[in-house]
Amino acid sequence: MSIPIVPQRYIWVDGKLVQWGDAKIHIISHALHYGTGVFEGMRAYKTEMGTAIFRFKEHIKRFFDSAKFLKIHIGFSSSELLDACRTVLEQNDLEEAYIRPIAFKDCMAMGLNASKCASKVVIAAWPWSTYLGDAYTKGARCMISSWRRMPSFSFPTVAKICGSYVNSQFAKMEAVEHGYDEAIMLDVRGYVSEGSGENIFVVKGNRLMTPPLSASVLPGITRDTIMTLASRAGYYVGEEDITVGELLTSDELFLTGTAAEVTPVVEVNGHKIGDGKPGKVTLEMQRAYEAVTRGKDNVHLQWLELLNT
Repeated sequence: MSIPIVPQRYIWVDGKLVQWGDAKIHIISHALHYGTGVFEGMRAYKTEMGTAIFRFKEHIKRFFDSAKFLKIHIGFSSSELLDACRTVLEQNDLEEAYIRPIAFKDCMAMGLNASKCASKVVIAAWPWSTYLGDAYTKGARCMISSWRRMPSFSFPTVAKICGSYVNSQFAKMEAVEHGYDEAIMLDVRGYVSEGSGENIFVVKGNRLMTPPLSASVLPGITRDTIMTLASRAGYYVGEEDITVGELLTSDELFLTGTAAEVTPVVEVNGHKIGDGKPGKVTLEMQRAYEAVTRGKDNVHLQWLELLNT
């Protein structure tokens, strides 16, 4: 089931604040018909230094990179988009929030060649707890989906393109309809790829493994964060192809993403992972991630974009 969004006062649309209920597009907008948009998901956290967006620079770079694939012109600089995020948070009185920048083809034209179609850039923000709810503490029950992750030779899996998430929706809906919290998708070769909207880590002893980008994986920013934090904590961290057998016999599993943060997986296809409870390495990574997002880890303060400076 989708998580309802609590309406806020304002949304930033192409350089202007617009009342939440007035932020609309036309029914013939190209993005609605063909999925021609790109987006990001960022979080703003309350820290002792003030509200800060976690890894804003990396998110915005990926936003611009994704837009290139669809020839979407984002007519604002990174600093202008940062100012826009600041404005949205301040005007909606949000100290913590999930932030959604989206750029999309907004022309009223039919046909697949939309390279010269006009684009619109929007930034919205709202309060949002952990994406998978109680699974964040109890652990998620996952299903290996019958739907395969799209291969990179058919679609740029490194980009966050709106239309690509139909593939993920198939997997998510299938998992939920079978009574699970989340799906785990395989790539076209049969190796583990990712969740419907999260990257995945396998823990075996002191080794943390995550699928490589060649497994049709989105290069997640939370994924990169955990790889960095785990390496610093003394774990071996590697990118390797992971079989279903290796997945099911792992000591621990966890999912990562801006929305999901670090969420334990305790069951896959009815098969208990480890002792069926969130493992100690997963919990260590949860704590490390919370520390770094809230400015309690002095080593990575550069990842925080403070909004009161």
